[in-house]
Amino acid sequence: MNVLALRKVKKILKKVNALKESVAQLSDEELQAKTPYFKQKIKEGVSLDKLLPEAFAVMREADKRVLGLFPFDVQVMGGIVLHQGNVAEMKTGEGKTLTATLPLYLNALTGKGTFLVTTNSYLAERDCKELKPVYQFMGLSCCFGAPEEKNLKPAVKRRIYDHDIVYTTNSALGFDYLIDNLAKDKESKYMRPFNYAIIDEADQVLLDTAQMPLIIAGAPRVQSNQYGTANTFVTTLKKDEDYEFNEEETNVWLTEDGVKRAQAYYGIENIFTEEHHELLQHIVLALRVNYLLKRGDDYVVQDGKVKLLDKNNGRVMEGNKLESGMHQAIEAKEEVEITPAMRAMASVTYQNFFRMFPKIAGMTGTGKVAEEEFINTYYMKVVQIPTNRPVQRIDLPDRIYVTLPEKLLASLEVVKKIHATGQPLLIATASVEISEIYSELLLREKIPHNVLNANNVPKEAEIIKEAGQKDAVTVATLMAGRGTDIKLGPGVKELGGLAVIGTEKLASKRDDLQLRGRSGRQGDPGMSLFFTSLEDEVVIKHGLTWVHKYYDKNKDFDWDQPRLLTRRKFRRALENAQKASDNEGQKGRETSLEFDESLRMQREIIYQQRNELINAQGGYDVEKIITDQIERFISTHPKLDAFTLSHYIFSNLTYHYQGDITQVDLTNANAVKEHLLGIAREELALKKGQLANQAEVANFYRTAILRAIDACWIEEVDNLQQLRTVVSSRSLAQRQPMYEYHKEAFRSYGKMKADVYQKIVKNLLLSSVVKTKKGNVIYFV
Repeated sequence: MNVLALRKVKKILKKVNALKESVAQLSDEELQAKTPYFKQKIKEGVSLDKLLPEAFAVMREADKRVLGLFPFDVQVMGGIVLHQGNVAEMKTGEGKTLTATLPLYLNALTGKGTFLVTTNSYLAERDCKELKPVYQFMGLSCCFGAPEEKNLKPAVKRRIYDHDIVYTTNSALGFDYLIDNLAKDKESKYMRPFNYAIIDEADQVLLDTAQMPLIIAGAPRVQSNQYGTANTFVTTLKKDEDYEFNEEETNVWLTEDGVKRAQAYYGIENIFTEEHHELLQHIVLALRVNYLLKRGDDYVVQDGKVKLLDKNNGRVMEGNKLESGMHQAIEAKEEVEITPAMRAMASVTYQNFFRMFPKIAGMTGTGKVAEEEFINTYYMKVVQIPTNRPVQRIDLPDRIYVTLPEKLLASLEVVKKIHATGQPLLIATASVEISEIYSELLLREKIPHNVLNANNVPKEAEIIKEAGQKDAVTVATLMAGRGTDIKLGPGVKELGGLAVIGTEKLASKRDDLQLRGRSGRQGDPGMSLFFTSLEDEVVIKHGLTWVHKYYDKNKDFDWDQPRLLTRRKFRRALENAQKASDNEGQKGRETSLEFDESLRMQREIIYQQRNELINAQGGYDVEKIITDQIERFISTHPKLDAFTLSHYIFSNLTYHYQGDITQVDLTNANAVKEHLLGIAREELALKKGQLANQAEVANFYRTAILRAIDACWIEEVDNLQQLRTVVSSRSLAQRQPMYEYHKEAFRSYGKMKADVYQKIVKNLLLSSVVKTKKGNVIYFV
């Protein structure tokens, strides 16, 4: 399939190359004049595909004149794949940054805007700064879209997003989308409709972090005081006696004895009653954070705060928190200040966010192994682009040991031998904890080294800069496994280039390939070697039963004689464990996408309604809304009494009712309706009379409706976040969680719609219009 795709790409490449000489003869002015020429052609109906050969040839020449860099044929091929909306697999050092200039230029000619999305704001800002001159030379505007300043005014953000090309991060773009859809008026909105985006490290963004929801948090929930006591209780429990794990150690629960201990500890008879539901939830959270989550693997504590780690690269995810009380449970475990649990005001996953774009493309060094998922989820093929120079890196077979200590000691001996030659070493670990253990081992051997993990991110650029120098030894978590370009220092090629030593079989084959790819860039020499063991996390979670039995029989070891497992069945066992891990990750993302479908559909409807409302010039039939709500009230109260009617009037229609309810025939629905409508019309007329003109009245109506939608939508988003957590446990009761979730979500949506209309009536009739020197200020209930 890749051969066929490359054949088609090469046909287009020939057309680009055929124009190379003629384009080179153009003066700067003639080259720059091509941009308005292309834009005119697009207006006349010429497709971007037809323009591609000439546009790429022109931009290629512009890159040469402005940047001093002429894209190689393989980079042009990568650009063609990106324009076609596919994933270009390009190895480290092959110039993905320059490659992207070609499709970005072509797609920006439409005037609809384009994005280059990275996971790292430093890289986005650096690339924007480097490439901005060439875009400006060609008459296009370019801007960095993830500035450090918070709370930028909408007008400033609008200027950013009005640029032809925006370099930004996936998180900045996603959050801006959510904030834009919380805008209260036209002036507060700043984003254009999506058009085209190129995503760097596409497998990390679109696969590894796909399930992570971006959440705008709002008002805090009522804070629980049970996190501390639940944490104290679970630390008294004994494994297997009071609590058990599933085989993969991804879930934990109380045994029958554990339930009895909990009931005795809290002095209650039955912990499973509705009365004690919240307590049970806190105990389950405490079990999970104490026995499933590890400090240094899943999170770190910095400056008295719990900060989550990205499992894919070991970096701190600033501002991210676990949901449903999990974050507060970790804080109780670590004995730091427990932060308030916040309501979710708006939420979207990267999966659904990037699926909103008419066209997206991706760049990565490791996409082919996940092509099936790219096709199924994003309709993107993965095309492997040949390297400009042959890869000279030597990838040695994994060395497998029984236990973790044996593996580390064996790898240390290899490290000592390589270091003695002066060849630089990158030693990759899967966790902060192992990186620090390895650092201790190196210190004992008096080997100078740098450590790069989540605890010393500020030194990252400096450490990476030194990592390719002679005699350098760098111990790093997966932070150094992706997106880092380690350049070799003087004399290092002659020593064999950079040596990459992996200390664990990683959860995904893509992670292994990314680490190996740190070495051997642009045809440089290099080597990679992984040391693995039967205690690696991927084996513990996904290894076959015979592997675990073998380990149990052979886990005692001699410190002086690490046992190397050479039989082929062990190599197959580790490969199969990694495949199972990859499959589990893919299945989890598919499930997440299914769960997110209800929220996606509701979000699209609500955001469309908001935009129509914000852009409308009036024509709000508020009397119909009021009439419908009054009729709904009457139909749901067939046996109406004076107290209920009075309560409805004061809660929904007016605070100033002075009529006599005893004069209303409560058995006559029409009489009740006319009485209530009279009150509502009088109250609405009073509001309109306080407003200066029809424009102010229209604005009052619009704001009342918008605030009602927002208040109910915030409640709905929060409900769905909570519902997803609750409904997952229903599988224990022989129910289908997915069916249950969508059924409940549909019911919740129906209730939200009814609540919106009720809230609109309250906003219209119970609000206060107060005159001020600056104009009218409307206070809503």
